[in-house]
Amino acid sequence: MSFVKNDNQQLTVLDSTFNLTEREKRMLEKSWAKTFADKVFPAIDENIFSVLYSEKASRPNTPVNVIVGALILKEALNVTDDEIVEAMAFDIRYQYALHTTSFEEQPISDRTLSRFRARVLSYETEHDVDLIHECVVKMAKEISDFMDITPDKQRMDSLMVAANIRNLSLLELFYTCVANLCKIMDERGTKIPDEQHHYIEKDDYNKCIYHKRDMDATERNVVVMKDADILIKICDSTGDFDDTSEYQLLIRLLKERTIIDDGGSRRLRQKEEVENPSEVLLNPSDPEATFRYKAGGKHLGYVGNVVEAVGEKSSLVIDYDYQQNTYADNQFMKDYLNEKKDFSDGSFIVADGAYSGEENSRLASEHNLKLVTTNFTGRKPDEIYADFVFTDDGKYLIKCKNNCVPEDCIYDPGNDRSVAYFRISDCEGCPYKERCQPRFLKTRVRKEVSWKSVGRAKQLQYMQTEEFSEYAKFRNGVEAIPSLLRRRYHVDKIPVHGKKRTRLFFGFKIAALDFQKLLDYKKALYFPKSWSIESRRPARSPISFVAERNRL
Repeated sequence: MSFVKNDNQQLTVLDSTFNLTEREKRMLEKSWAKTFADKVFPAIDENIFSVLYSEKASRPNTPVNVIVGALILKEALNVTDDEIVEAMAFDIRYQYALHTTSFEEQPISDRTLSRFRARVLSYETEHDVDLIHECVVKMAKEISDFMDITPDKQRMDSLMVAANIRNLSLLELFYTCVANLCKIMDERGTKIPDEQHHYIEKDDYNKCIYHKRDMDATERNVVVMKDADILIKICDSTGDFDDTSEYQLLIRLLKERTIIDDGGSRRLRQKEEVENPSEVLLNPSDPEATFRYKAGGKHLGYVGNVVEAVGEKSSLVIDYDYQQNTYADNQFMKDYLNEKKDFSDGSFIVADGAYSGEENSRLASEHNLKLVTTNFTGRKPDEIYADFVFTDDGKYLIKCKNNCVPEDCIYDPGNDRSVAYFRISDCEGCPYKERCQPRFLKTRVRKEVSWKSVGRAKQLQYMQTEEFSEYAKFRNGVEAIPSLLRRRYHVDKIPVHGKKRTRLFFGFKIAALDFQKLLDYKKALYFPKSWSIESRRPARSPISFVAERNRL
């Protein structure tokens, strides 16, 4: 299939809008479809996806901008693949939004969307390039230009995204992996020993997990573990199962949750013996999902990170990232800053304390960007350290809070600290002695302090200013994004497994969110705040209305 751009979007004599009455045309012009057709659809760059198709002359592809647009509308309107295909066939708004009113036949079938997603995922697997992210970010740039939003004022936040899987007990995990391998062995005609044949029998799961009351869970774990060893040996002897995920996942499970003792026997690892417990296999249905404690809750799945740019009248998500949920927030910030060019004077990005770090502050400064973190993580240093003066390289202390200069100073690279020596007379009568807590030696006073402590103390001082208070208020606005993604776009119920697959859906949900923000912005243009709210009915989002209708 060869790539052909969808340039033929002019009205023809066959255009379905010609059959509308003037009243129907006015209604169409006022609907969400008009905004999508005018601002979102033209912003979809088809050329990004040309790499998915052959360069040789052959049957042309289904218009890519129509496919991508349909997938954005699917998330915006909370409908299924089948429903979006049906809507395109019979609903003029969908055809108008996707510029297909002149098509003799709508170009999308029930398999078009799934095949396109498969192509995108296959390309990412081979080339490590997320085409959907590239498309959504570029589209957001064009929409932000229309909404008069510049990247000068940004805020960042993350959200846990639940994997669409159960958190299995260790027994359930072992059993499921063993049973999955048994089934693939049976399908390929490999004989399963009589003692393990029950794994492929109907209702065996309930019998093994719930009905064996003569053994406790640990004893049953040992039995399943031994069965796993037997099956692995059979697979190893044939060499026919190395290519199967069932074999590889069972191998991984045994490596992570068991250990070979000195006697050569396999046993279950104790809790403290498990290496990287947050990254072990939790469910074979989604082997990439990870476990994490955050904000007092237990999370199984992934983490999304969003960057929101704020203008005078609206805001827009201009970038996002998606990783396993063990990924640190400050690493998200580092990745984002490493990918960006220089910003205009006065630009800033605000995030919570988890995004902080000396390296991130340095990277932001190099890009002419001010990084402000609105809370404090870790141990708080005494604020007197804010007035300690260091050399430019941050290695040597020049002067303390009491303006005393050390007699000698050395740098300890192992602890990244400056070790300074003061006269006893300097420290004995110092008003900050109790807070500084230097170590008095026989002939002088020793004080260890790091440049990092000085920076953290300055941050504490800054957090007490009115300027910081304004930044904190600004950051609070980004917390609406995770809430919207959960409530309106059901980000915790993505119907696929795996990081790449769920990230693809996450990207389209971000695009849908930006479309809603665009609708709200255009509505604000028609209904300015100066108008009395009582003079008209409470506004309902056009797209929310459609979604509600479709759910009925």
